[in-house]
Amino acid sequence: MGNPPTDRPAPRRPLRLWPGVVIAVLLALVRFVVPLFTPDTGNVGVMIGLAGGPLIILWWLFFSRAPWSERLGALGVMIVALFATYHLVDKSIRTGAMGFLFPVLAVPVMALAFVAWAVATRNLPDRTRRITMAATILLSCGVWTLLRTGGFTGDFKHDFAWRWSPTPEERLLATDRSDPPPPPPLASTPTPPAAPAPAPSASAAAEAARPASEPIAEPAEAAAAPAEAKPGADWPGFRGPRRDGIVTGVQIKTDWSASPPVQMWRRPIGPGWSSFAVQGDRFYTQEQRGEDEVVSCYKVATGEPVWRHRDRARFWESNAGAGPRGTPTLANGRVHTQGGTGIVNALDADTGAVVWSRNAASDTGAKLPGWGFASSPLVVDDLVVVAAGGHLVAYDAAAGQPRWYGPKSGWGYSSPHLATIDGVRQILLLNGAGAISVTPEDGKALWEHKWPGDGIVQPGLTAEGDVLIGTATGMGEGAGIGMRRVSLGRGDRGWTVQERWTTTGLKPYFNDFVVHEGHAYGFDGSILACVDLKDGERKWKGGRYGAGQLVLLPEQDLLLVLSEQGELALVEATPERFTEVAARVPALEGKTWNHPVLAGDVLLARNAEEMAAFRLALASR
Repeated sequence: MGNPPTDRPAPRRPLRLWPGVVIAVLLALVRFVVPLFTPDTGNVGVMIGLAGGPLIILWWLFFSRAPWSERLGALGVMIVALFATYHLVDKSIRTGAMGFLFPVLAVPVMALAFVAWAVATRNLPDRTRRITMAATILLSCGVWTLLRTGGFTGDFKHDFAWRWSPTPEERLLATDRSDPPPPPPLASTPTPPAAPAPAPSASAAAEAARPASEPIAEPAEAAAAPAEAKPGADWPGFRGPRRDGIVTGVQIKTDWSASPPVQMWRRPIGPGWSSFAVQGDRFYTQEQRGEDEVVSCYKVATGEPVWRHRDRARFWESNAGAGPRGTPTLANGRVHTQGGTGIVNALDADTGAVVWSRNAASDTGAKLPGWGFASSPLVVDDLVVVAAGGHLVAYDAAAGQPRWYGPKSGWGYSSPHLATIDGVRQILLLNGAGAISVTPEDGKALWEHKWPGDGIVQPGLTAEGDVLIGTATGMGEGAGIGMRRVSLGRGDRGWTVQERWTTTGLKPYFNDFVVHEGHAYGFDGSILACVDLKDGERKWKGGRYGAGQLVLLPEQDLLLVLSEQGELALVEATPERFTEVAARVPALEGKTWNHPVLAGDVLLARNAEEMAAFRLALASR
């Protein structure tokens, strides 16, 4: 006789866990462990980590042996949890990485938590398993509603904080007693009317622009008349007198164990990625303070504020945070600035009084790019030239009226660059499509070179008059990654442009490079590198500094590096090998992308939270 019939259900087949466990272990290693030891693979790990989530879903749907009700139920809960949480997380996470930050963060964590749940509950009753499954998915997504981010570093590490905790900017505004409320607009300095057809995002900023300057430490009178010419500045603006990051006439002691940098002062500052302009005992920078975009003047010796000019404008994006991106430019007793939304100011350097104010976005019709307007003004003769994205516009330095508009050339974040090539003065600009050159007198195009990229760093010049352009990311046909040397010629039919070489040995992103003795030195990812300008061959690569910045002291064959972690370092600018000649010195806390400035023996450094001055011991000549 056979066995008697029974109504008991057949025993559930055990889950096939090993494929999910293998995927989860690999996901954890690639996404979280490997980047700790190889920072340059951080972005690759992010992409692979994002792909790990779908792989785990495929395992669960087709290879797990789970009941179909659990397979489809888990997928449904995941979709609902991601959709609901996306609308509840802080704006910094929801909009980060061009809208991809939340899935990049949430999907790998949810996938790992889901596999851990499957292993831990494999022998529990079905009801318990299903309840804990939903709870695990919801909690692994919901945890992101408790956090915010202050942005990410060059290797995609985030500055997480509790959502309810005050930001560094909020702490500054709560404690800074040297910052009285701004006065009403100055009637004697009206803003000229903007050109028609403004870009929607920029026009709002233009209408809200409120020129106002406030003396902080010294009384001052507004000066409406054009300023008299003054002696040249110690460091007139972005990357120095020639925008090449080269410091001449200064030699420092390199034995920092015996003669380390001495801190003169340190103070908090509003967010922004501006560098400094320096003249005498005053320096100038840009920062954000609440809803006001601020141009600030401080004393070099003490860091005390002298005056602040305010515009009612605020630029913010989640990847880098709030604040202006450009650096002030000093010329003829005036401070020239461009803010994150396109506001261009000419201010009296002594008082901060407004000489004139425009909005480059409204004047050119340029759309506000994702990272904001990042150009630093270039003063050429009687013109102030700025780039609103990839759109060049030149203003009359005395009155602020537009004098010419350059060719529209797409988006970009670099600054206009004055150069003399084959005896012809011209203004270069790197943008998302490549490089262009125009005449300073009328903005007419001289030549262009197509090489689509990120359009951020400044171009470089070789001793022979060739142009160096660099990019770390490219888009579209002919996209560029690396550095390219372009040779220029001038004939009866105009300019000719010819590529001499392209190398991936140096891939600058938003970290500018310097040129010295036939070689270029800059950042290839998070590591410093040197390439030979004859053929683009990389000579060495070494030293991890994150997405840092540097200046060159040519008389000593020396690079002064400010790392992304806020450390100072000295590196030999020689092609033989990478040599760090001094122990690293901590200078700042937090992510540091701003360019350092060396004016005489004073080193100025800042980031989005603090700034500091250091005195460097000078070497005897």
